[in-house]
Amino acid sequence: MAAAAAGTGTWAAQEKQFPPALLSFFIYNPRFGPREGEEENKILFYHPNEVEKNEKIRNVGLCEAIVQFTRTFSPSKPAKSLHTQKNRQFFNEPEENFWMVMVVRNPIIEKQSKDGKAVVEYQEEELLLFNGTFLKAMEDGGVKLLKERLEKFFHRYLQTLHLQSCDLLDIFGGISFFPLDKMTYLKIQSFINRMEESLSVVKYTAFLYNDQLIWSGLEQDDMRILYKYLTTSLFPRHIEPELAGRDSPVRAEMPGNLQHYGRFLTGPLNLNDPEAKCRFPKIFVNTDDTYEELHLIVYKAMSAAVCFMIDASTQLTLDFCRRLDSIVGPQLTVLASDICEQFNINKRISGSEKEPQFKFIYFNHMNLAEKSTIHMRKTPSVSLTSVHPDLMKILGDINSDFTRADEDEEIIVKAMSDYWVVGKKSDQRELYVILNQKNANLIEVNEEVKKLCATQFNNIFFLD
Repeated sequence: MAAAAAGTGTWAAQEKQFPPALLSFFIYNPRFGPREGEEENKILFYHPNEVEKNEKIRNVGLCEAIVQFTRTFSPSKPAKSLHTQKNRQFFNEPEENFWMVMVVRNPIIEKQSKDGKAVVEYQEEELLLFNGTFLKAMEDGGVKLLKERLEKFFHRYLQTLHLQSCDLLDIFGGISFFPLDKMTYLKIQSFINRMEESLSVVKYTAFLYNDQLIWSGLEQDDMRILYKYLTTSLFPRHIEPELAGRDSPVRAEMPGNLQHYGRFLTGPLNLNDPEAKCRFPKIFVNTDDTYEELHLIVYKAMSAAVCFMIDASTQLTLDFCRRLDSIVGPQLTVLASDICEQFNINKRISGSEKEPQFKFIYFNHMNLAEKSTIHMRKTPSVSLTSVHPDLMKILGDINSDFTRADEDEEIIVKAMSDYWVVGKKSDQRELYVILNQKNANLIEVNEEVKKLCATQFNNIFFLD
């Protein structure tokens, strides 16, 4: 166990703060331009595109040199990042010899010196799902097709990055699971079984409620990417205010011809239009193994969403979509109401509407489950937390220490503003707790964290 002290200084009125910013992002393969004069062939994608050609070649060459240099010290684990005063560079090799590089400007604080001059301080401290692998794209159409796909995807994707709102949850990239009682979970399991039996072409199914996962038939890594796409891209585009009040309980005895609230989020917009297009996005899963290409059907009723994944070779017609709507719509509407009713009952019993007693972030590396009572709102562009940004930075620093340690570990930090910050890493699980206890000592803080583990994680082993 380690303990440390850290300051959370106040923001001075004369300070100007500038958030981190994306300076450049590029993808290259050193094998495509091995000889002098061919360097430009290495570059598969570069953002911003208007950068002069020689500067692109120079930046890619520098990154290539850094990666090669670090290989001399660790042949199997080349560099992942490079930190300088002004920038941070991140290196990722998703497939052999294909390198992604992101260059981010560090946050800046501009202060006034005593003589009135400005002083600048640098604060130093989804592709695969829709496009398949780099090598598969090259098999289908060579480097030209690969470049086209990279341009199409990253031109849109990079615009969705909001670096200023990234925090520990973005580092984990976890999945938020919806808390359910056993009976309601069995109802959902029964619904999925009925749907897969009625719609025999369905290969995989996933079920979400309130943007939280309840069930998935996909492999964990594939579901992680799909979950990020659904919760940060697809669902936010389809928020309809008038649906907010529709989760009032609907009786299961409702006649079959009663209008339901089901609708397609991908696919046809209007089932009554004979000219409606039945085009669904295609996704690639199990790319390391069977390499499956699938249609992605996302269908929603009130706060419940179900994803049906069907082999891409299957022709999906308007009649199929109408049949799916008539089968899934009424049953999903009733199920969404049942989940809402049960969730409200459980919330009243547990009193979870009150301010949480403990402020914590939990992440499980084995099943990717994450939970936070620190975040009041978390979207791609907004991270609204109930604690000071300096405390969030301490959480990031503790996590950085954990990534460098293979063993289980505990770190306790005393911040200057009466807060204690505790990080526990144990058996592939991480827990971060923030306590506001002015006169507490290490022993008392440790007891409070044990109390939290007993009440919130009573069936999970944590290092004592």
